[in-house]
Amino acid sequence: MEKNLNFLDRNEFNYSPSKEVVEALKNFDINKLCFYTRIYDEDYFLTQEDGNKTMLIPKFSWWYYKSIADEVNGHTLQYPLYEDGNTFKYDFETLKDMIQKENPKILLLASPNNPTGNGLTPKELDELLAEVPSQTVVLIDEAYASFVSTDTSYIKKLVNKYPNLIISRTLSKFYGLPGLRMGFGFMSKELEKFSRYSNKYLGYNRISEDIAIAALKSDAHYRNIAKLMNEDRERYEKEIGVLPGFKVYESVANFILIKYPIELKEALQKAFAEQSYKVKFMNEPDINTHLRITLGRPEQNRIVIDTIKEIASK
Repeated sequence: MEKNLNFLDRNEFNYSPSKEVVEALKNFDINKLCFYTRIYDEDYFLTQEDGNKTMLIPKFSWWYYKSIADEVNGHTLQYPLYEDGNTFKYDFETLKDMIQKENPKILLLASPNNPTGNGLTPKELDELLAEVPSQTVVLIDEAYASFVSTDTSYIKKLVNKYPNLIISRTLSKFYGLPGLRMGFGFMSKELEKFSRYSNKYLGYNRISEDIAIAALKSDAHYRNIAKLMNEDRERYEKEIGVLPGFKVYESVANFILIKYPIELKEALQKAFAEQSYKVKFMNEPDINTHLRITLGRPEQNRIVIDTIKEIASK
């Protein structure tokens, strides 16, 4: 009998939603579907009259970032990240030079960044934002930020200090509800008009709204899952990081990046296929000897670790 596939290649949730989420769906008031006010004023940063359609994105990042500007005939430039020991870091000096030279409409930062797993501290964000001109909108994608840190106090300080800042989060990762297509964000008052754009193009329905609120109220459930993930993250570091030719990078997300001996690629791909597991073999330039593995349930992580160790020992 064919095994069910275990998907650990797209950073999706392998646990169950909270009981509050289940109850919100079971007990949804159908009458809420009858009333909903929508705002249809159009606006988006890369389509404004100033004609500036340049966006800066990280070199190693989510593939979709490269397509955002293309959708409105924009121009995307990549700024560098560099490897430092067992982590990756933003090259702030080069980034500042690019901002001055290119005068971008949007600067996109990802913290934690996918696939490298590194994040930015509130101090680093503050120092960088101080160098960005006010006409450049800074979007910080914090899709994975909740997995390690519970501190959100810096958000209010930053959005109150900088008039050009948007910080976005999602219910797809930490709360495990990608099918809900829901997110939330924080922005400076000066960018309040963006809410009109998001209501029109990124709007949601009343069922999604109730489920999202239930998820946000289920902190204990998801914090426990994050604890299990942190334990398995350490297990990867201790068991895989010591293998010859392997390096496990620090991660503050629900995935880890592993550098492996490229000569083992075919054997690893075959072994994972035999176990009915899918992991991400990176193929982008300068990061094509790496695996990105979603942190699944403990029993899933155990199988992945043992599979890698078995191939490495041959």
